[in-house]
Amino acid sequence: MNTDRGGLAGFRLTHRTWTDELGTWSSAVAADGRPAGALSFDPRLIGDPATRERLVGAVVADRRLTQAGVTGLVPIADLIAAQGEVWLLTAEPVNPTVADLLPETPGVPRPDAGSAARVLVEIAQTLLAVHAAGLAHGALHPGTVVIAADGSARLAERGLADAIYGRPPSPERDVAAWSSLARGLAASWAASSPGAAGLFERAATTASTHGLAPARDALLAGRDLLPPGSDTRDRLLETLHLWTAHDARARDGRQAPAPAPALPAPDEGDIVTLLHVPRSGESRTEDVVMRFGPGVPVETTAAQLWRAGRDQQQTEPPSDRLRVLGAPARRRRRRTAVSSVILALMVVAALVAWLLRSSAVPLAVTELDVVAPKKTQGCGATVKIKGLLTTNGSAGEIRYQWKRSDREETIEQTDTVASGKTTHEVILQWSVKGEGSFKGTATLRLLSPLSDGKKLQDKASFNFKC
Repeated sequence: MNTDRGGLAGFRLTHRTWTDELGTWSSAVAADGRPAGALSFDPRLIGDPATRERLVGAVVADRRLTQAGVTGLVPIADLIAAQGEVWLLTAEPVNPTVADLLPETPGVPRPDAGSAARVLVEIAQTLLAVHAAGLAHGALHPGTVVIAADGSARLAERGLADAIYGRPPSPERDVAAWSSLARGLAASWAASSPGAAGLFERAATTASTHGLAPARDALLAGRDLLPPGSDTRDRLLETLHLWTAHDARARDGRQAPAPAPALPAPDEGDIVTLLHVPRSGESRTEDVVMRFGPGVPVETTAAQLWRAGRDQQQTEPPSDRLRVLGAPARRRRRRTAVSSVILALMVVAALVAWLLRSSAVPLAVTELDVVAPKKTQGCGATVKIKGLLTTNGSAGEIRYQWKRSDREETIEQTDTVASGKTTHEVILQWSVKGEGSFKGTATLRLLSPLSDGKKLQDKASFNFKC
């Protein structure tokens, strides 16, 4: 069956597509023949220039994590604008995901509890590295957890949803999502192993109350509750190979769709990279992203590209792996070299001036509010308590403490807040079990920064009945 849908910046797209909240994913083959992926963003989500600028920043940050040695992320090859659309190109496939492997598939054994434990531990390791960098995933769920060809777990779409919806990084949201995933795998991949299912439930509760590192350690300490051979990826690899073969047979058995028209051969005005990629021979290993504060009049290069779409005045070519620039484009680049250097110097000067100005204003928290669900919670509920902190918009660290009315010990956490945001949300996940009635009260107290020693705290209560 002919599955070729045409080329895109050296990537050949196939007929295997699926949609999620960000747009449409396609399986692809990179220029070197390796499997890859391509995401076409829903244009309704990225129409605002500020949204697109945040998206560029998120992708650059993701690539920096990979360059720094974080191996648990699906590597990004490029972010491009092509023929009126915006595409994210990945250097590895983004399927199958955990969501693909959750349903019962004839002839394909489900991964076992040992496989679930490995996936959870590897995801926790990756999230801890991401959080240590002051970032977050933002949309962790079974559909964004990819099982790579070697059986390892990789995270896709890191930071994209937060960038598109303008949300600040929230490690707490990632922790809550990890706990939910652990409970989901306990009910599916570990359903036949009560001991392992209980281990996953304890790990989920530990993550909600003490964080990911203790939850990961709890899983590692409970390996005696897992099936034999859990120290390898053999069962997960077996499932992966059988699922891939079944998926190929299923697609071959379907009626072949009418061939889609091939994309026209793009010229230099049709495809532009939105990331800085060094020229051959440069020693730089990091991408460049510049952020600007209020009052800085210089428009960023990324913003120019987003606004113009086909702007030819790029200072750097896209990756050689994706396309080869023609001679006319190189001549156009040389003609704008001088103006580009001048613009770069102006941008750097403005950025330094803004940084010097903003660094003089320390982070301050001016208000704190806690909200709990008003509706009575039922059996087996996990109650989400939200705390909203109002700040002066400066960057810095916020250290705070949660106190639950059902226990003596407190939960202390530290979050990194980016500049430009005047609100920061923190979440406490409170799991309630057993029968009877119960009123729980959660108190949030700010530990730092404190203005003039002023004490900031608030509390909220919820009712439970089972």
